[in-house]
Amino acid sequence: MSPPRIDCRRCRHYAVTWDERFPHGCRAMGFKSARYPADEVLSATGGEACLLYEPKPLPPPARRPSAGRRL
Repeated sequence: MSPPRIDCRRCRHYAVTWDERFPHGCRAMGFKSARYPADEVLSATGGEACLLYEPKPLPPPARRPSAGRRL
């Protein structure tokens, strides 16, 4: 059974690079790739999922304007 697919875009270490040939990067492992970094790790390790995946922190909740008086 294959490991669940990791979505690099939801990882805190994922980076988009300016290199057109290698647009995907992993800050934790320090490399750029034409494919998503998790796919590179999967093929390089013979099927082992990325162990450095960390979900991005959730954004703060949106502030709603107060119902007070306007000036």
